[in-house]
Amino acid sequence: MQRHGYFGGSAALRIRATGSVLLVAHLAFVAWYTLRPLDVPWVLPPNLHPFDGIRADLALGWPAAARALGGSLALLAPLGVLLPMAGGRLTVSPLASLLRTMAAGALLSLGIELLQTGVPGQVVDVDSLLLNTAGVALAHLALVPAGRARLRRRSEQGEGEAAPQEELTQGRTPTIPRVGIAP
Repeated sequence: MQRHGYFGGSAALRIRATGSVLLVAHLAFVAWYTLRPLDVPWVLPPNLHPFDGIRADLALGWPAAARALGGSLALLAPLGVLLPMAGGRLTVSPLASLLRTMAAGALLSLGIELLQTGVPGQVVDVDSLLLNTAGVALAHLALVPAGRARLRRRSEQGEGEAAPQEELTQGRTPTIPRVGIAP
């Protein structure tokens, strides 16, 4: 049973609970990975010019660029699936879902970048913000619409089979016994 476009039933509650637990676990990992102090002999200057870091990574050659850019794309990519999963909406506009998830991913990435300003060895990189947000969008586009369609089909099949049975087992209408009025 769905109510207001959210998952309904015990299976849906498990999906939402699992999504919430995995979301918290992933965010804890991201916080540990990105906000731990690094002991390095020198620190690169902050990159505040969009695409400069990406161009520099591409200049290193394809293997090094794939490792650097892929790491930035993959860091927050699970949020593209976990945020909608924890939210629990089954019927929602695909564009609205994508925009909402991208905005949340961009805000989390911005928060990480701002927090990194106070961590030794970590520097602000605007390209990380762009790549993290792109990773969230790619993961969302690749998995969420198909997953929601599958869940909607399963939900509709379950409702179609249960509807006739509910009509047969409703029983008689309850009545309220009369209660006398006290003097």
